Amino acid sequence: MYMASFHSRSSNSNGNHPASSFSLLLLFLLLASASVSASETVPKAMSQPATGNFDGGPVVPTTPLVTFLERVQEIALATFGKKDFDPKLYVDLSLKSGLSTTVTAFHKLPRNASESVSAPDFKEFLHEYFDGAGDDLVYAEPPDFVPEPDGFLPKVKNPQVRAWALEVHALWKNLSRRVSGSVLDRLEFHTLLLLPGPIVIPSSRFREVYYWDSYWVIRLKFFMGVIKHACMGLLASKMYKTAKAIVTNLIYLIDTYGYVFNGARAYYTNRSQPPILSAMVYDIYNRTGDFDFVKKALPALLKEHQFWNSRIHKVNVQDDQGGNHTLSRYYAMWNKPRPESSTIDKAHSSKLLNASDKENTSDFTTLAITSILPIDLNIFILKMELDIASMAQIVGDNRTAESFLKTAQARKQAINSVFWNEEKGQWLDYWISNGTSSQECRRWKASNQNNNAFASNFVPIWIDLFNSDTCIVEKVRKGFQSSGLLGAAGIATSLTRSGEQWWINSNYVAYKETGAMHEKYDVEKCRDIGGGGEYIPQTGFSWSNGAVLAFLEEFGWPEDLKIGCNWVMHCGDEL
Repeated sequence: MYMASFHSRSSNSNGNHPASSFSLLLLFLLLASASVSASETVPKAMSQPATGNFDGGPVVPTTPLVTFLERVQEIALATFGKKDFDPKLYVDLSLKSGLSTTVTAFHKLPRNASESVSAPDFKEFLHEYFDGAGDDLVYAEPPDFVPEPDGFLPKVKNPQVRAWALEVHALWKNLSRRVSGSVLDRLEFHTLLLLPGPIVIPSSRFREVYYWDSYWVIRLKFFMGVIKHACMGLLASKMYKTAKAIVTNLIYLIDTYGYVFNGARAYYTNRSQPPILSAMVYDIYNRTGDFDFVKKALPALLKEHQFWNSRIHKVNVQDDQGGNHTLSRYYAMWNKPRPESSTIDKAHSSKLLNASDKENTSDFTTLAITSILPIDLNIFILKMELDIASMAQIVGDNRTAESFLKTAQARKQAINSVFWNEEKGQWLDYWISNGTSSQECRRWKASNQNNNAFASNFVPIWIDLFNSDTCIVEKVRKGFQSSGLLGAAGIATSLTRSGEQWWINSNYVAYKETGAMHEKYDVEKCRDIGGGGEYIPQTGFSWSNGAVLAFLEEFGWPEDLKIGCNWVMHCGDEL
């Protein structure tokens, strides 16, 4: 959900602008807040039925194979029970035989009165007719990885922290994959999508490339790609080929399907994730000067911008001064349970509340994503517009550059008019009514601002258009300090207790105790691994690896500063 301060095109390229220390430290404290609210992995059918598709035309929401695997998922739950059950496992399976042959065998399985199958019979069926989840990926050696790059983390002076950072860096090799040739041979046997280059997986149950995760993966490569004074870490890493391959895969999805999917599976084709591809492309160009790479990427970025400003995503709001603004919302092109979580979504659907109740409660059934204008999404799109303007200028397309600069300025004005709350010193998400069409202009009401504290309320401070204003920065600093989000071991996504956030000491201690980097950490207690969500928290883990190395590259670690749970930064004092 959270992105770095706007990149090196700023005149303050040395990073010494008024918000530098505040915005950079705040960024890393918020990194792990990238959760379900940041993406379209949430089931939009649970907020309202989809009423249309994006302007480019209809999207095939699923495939016959996915539909069948959802049925396999249901029988697996009935057979094996809820304990440690992972519904995604079953939609990731690959066929050994044709679909019709497998379906026939499935229907012939003996069932009891409750429609479940005996565990031995079902295990035998799975073994005979399916390859394992993840078998359609093979290991790919990163061509530009070295165990200790020259000049690695020069600001880290503590030998203990440095040794740990090298171990985290070494984990990178474990996450590199490429799509197996078997997928190309028989695409219809797989839910995995074909991609042209090597990929980086988050690890564990996430066996495919993900859009959002790829941004943090590239930040791992560049150790602070978008932060202004991080060239040393980038030059030390020299993993340009791997980073370009990641972006090339995402561009391929846009060229083939019209936008970047949530992940590279057939069941993700109806939704995307926070649009941060432009940041990846711009970071790579800043470090490599690869003109051809920008030229190749720009048409895809223009197409992605069109997608996020299409009819179903676009919302018009008239402010209290009579000014009209256009902003964007999340909207998945789907109105059924998510295939990878079908059994979970069906269980939740029985608890659905009406729209007014959703504004005052906070469990999974209260999600109303299409009824919210999110501040973070609109900041990502603003950054995309600024990136496109810069890259268009690089390739000599001055007309596009000028057009996108005007578009970015209009979005900035819209963000301040609709989201800014002077009293709180925050930009607040905005509730919209489902009773009007997406094209109808809604009248702004102060009461429609979501007054709950979220880490995403502070995202705009990383854009130079906002953090260059010292008055705004000071208001936001005070708003953040009084928000209640600061915890003993990090910063929470919200004030709802979920046990899902993390920070650097927790990373270190948990790694030493478990031998793994984890997806989630508890923001309230150092060393504790986070919980919550729809599945058992995973290890691996690409975004945790990237964020830790990026933090250490930017801020370093003094030789005399101990690391561990006996040391806790007083975040309020630092900010």
